[in-house]
Amino acid sequence: MTDQAEAGDGSGTAAHRLTTRETAERLGVKPETVYAYVSRGQLSSARAPGGRGSTFDAAEVDALARRTGRREPASPAGEPAFRTGITLIESDRYYFRGVDATELALRHAYEEVAEWLWTGEMRTGMRFEAPAEALAAARRAVGALPAHCGSTDRLRVAVVAAATTDPLRFDLSREAVLGSARSLIPTLVAALPAAAGDDGAVAPGGAGLARQLWPKLTARPADEASVHVLDTALGLLIDHDLAASTLAARVAASAHAHPYAVVSAGLGVLEGPLHGAASGLAHRMLAEVLERGGAAPVVADHLRAGRRVPGLGHRLYTGEDPRAATLFALLAKVPRAAPALAAARDVVTTTARHAPLHANVDLALAALSVSSDMAPESGETVFAVSRTAGWIAHALEEYGERPLRMRPVGHYTGPRPPQPLPGATGTRPQ
Repeated sequence: MTDQAEAGDGSGTAAHRLTTRETAERLGVKPETVYAYVSRGQLSSARAPGGRGSTFDAAEVDALARRTGRREPASPAGEPAFRTGITLIESDRYYFRGVDATELALRHAYEEVAEWLWTGEMRTGMRFEAPAEALAAARRAVGALPAHCGSTDRLRVAVVAAATTDPLRFDLSREAVLGSARSLIPTLVAALPAAAGDDGAVAPGGAGLARQLWPKLTARPADEASVHVLDTALGLLIDHDLAASTLAARVAASAHAHPYAVVSAGLGVLEGPLHGAASGLAHRMLAEVLERGGAAPVVADHLRAGRRVPGLGHRLYTGEDPRAATLFALLAKVPRAAPALAAARDVVTTTARHAPLHANVDLALAALSVSSDMAPESGETVFAVSRTAGWIAHALEEYGERPLRMRPVGHYTGPRPPQPLPGATGTRPQ
């Protein structure tokens, strides 16, 4: 490559050049491998100014990365890291496509935040609608489950049932995936049974997803302030970088699983007590605090039993979880939430005597569910419905990557071969 080509086309705009080290990092290889690519004609180089080292065209390097499959860089802690343009968490804040996520959730309905996450466009007034065939199948499947099943069980079954009615589910084009997502999320909500004691009333046609979800969570009549808290919670929880369930969803998408299967993978991980189910533990704790008249004996019981106090601390935030702060502020405007909020503050204050832990979103979800007479698992339901949109966003991103790139190599620790065949424990059938 000539110096003129290296400098650009003469218009004053220089081509983006990378050093050998930068090229190796982008390709996920050693510097020696970069020069091997050059010798094989897979990559061209030019001498750096001053004759020290080589430089490489960034576009050509990216094209090679797509052909060969780039390896993602490791995080500073040595954990796997994957490039994503969806969510950034830094300085005790988090952002959806560069926009403050708490501001988005406060000012826009859940469906609008989902569209922003999927498309980078704000589509005001967006509403999702469940197709009749998918909804009928999902309701039949959910209705056949035992009465004791939890909401996540019902959601998993509803996803599978809805998938069977969508002949286009294997179309992984962007518009097809978005079409499936816009129909799946309201189908999941509508397939859930109404809360015990509900009079069977349904949200009016065209109602937002939060208002559709409310009667599935509580028999208490919906009021605007409470529905706004629920809608904001849905918006806040849509995504949170590569949480465990999101990583599972991306692994499924890496294998080009259809979006329903991606959501199923996410739901399978979400049910763990350290993830989506954590708010249920916080709900039971707050209920006990209210019953016993203070947090001290409840916190003491948790610590005496060797259990962590639910709803406190987050590995990604040094201060209070911004999602929790946002929901607490909204709940402060709901008069009946005052006792639950006081109980939550009591838990934080009591625990702070020996551990400087701040409230996380699970404690805020618990304050919402306790004050609204919801079941303990309601926070998990909100989490699952909301995060479905995030899993779809990550699936869309992953479909554009090299397939099956998430294939770690096992570090074998078993006995070294060859080992003798195991001895017979019975008589071989004749």
